Amino acid sequence: MQPLFCYPLIKGGKKVFKEKNDPIAVANHFIQQYYPHCQGAILAGSIVRGEGTSTSDLDIVIFDNSILSAFRESFYVEGWPVEVFIHNLSSYKHYFELDCERAKPSLPKMIVEGMVLKDDGLLSSIQGEARLLLSNGPKEWSKATITLKRYFLTDVLDDFIGSTTPEEDIFIVHTLLELASEFVLRVNRQWVGTSKWGYRALKQFDESFAHKFIEVFDAYYKHRDKVKIIELVDEILEPFGGRLFEGFSLGKSTSNDH
Repeated sequence: MQPLFCYPLIKGGKKVFKEKNDPIAVANHFIQQYYPHCQGAILAGSIVRGEGTSTSDLDIVIFDNSILSAFRESFYVEGWPVEVFIHNLSSYKHYFELDCERAKPSLPKMIVEGMVLKDDGLLSSIQGEARLLLSNGPKEWSKATITLKRYFLTDVLDDFIGSTTPEEDIFIVHTLLELASEFVLRVNRQWVGTSKWGYRALKQFDESFAHKFIEVFDAYYKHRDKVKIIELVDEILEPFGGRLFEGFSLGKSTSNDH
């Protein structure tokens, strides 16, 4: 079993693992070298949460009022992949707003869950803003939005039911998974996520439902069982009127518009 903090190298056609330096020390060295005059720095990500793997990177949020606008950069530092998110003392607010609009609170989560490495006295206030945003949850979907999402989910489900091409089914079911999980979370005013964060968002909302959701889609990937997915999507849509096709309209002008 290789050490936790290591990275793979190929030598003589074989994979070997080289140990990495302590991630907190590496992050501090990085800040001292590249952003020594910053007003605040937070180390976030799976390493801080105790969920690191051999491929984990270091996510570092920097607050530096000398920069004109926010940006991000990627580095390799002492064997670690490092992603840096640089903000001045106001740019983060715009990204908070964007995260709220898309219901994916990446930056607020990093700021709240991360480890403070440097603080000139401003991080407590910023963390308070992020914590309040997370606790409030995303904006509630309107009835019109729910109707629109029902229609799109129905459309993809119909494609899935009617498809006779296994290769196309793979792509359809991926879209169906994303739309169905988004629908469940957003109608319940929950934050959503992509990639591994999609499952984590479902689990945080309802662990029992998340387990069922994964079982249903896993059954398809293993056995190409469409029935369970169809039943699950119908179950998700049922409280909101079920599948939607007939009567749906988008962008139609009426006499009242003139």
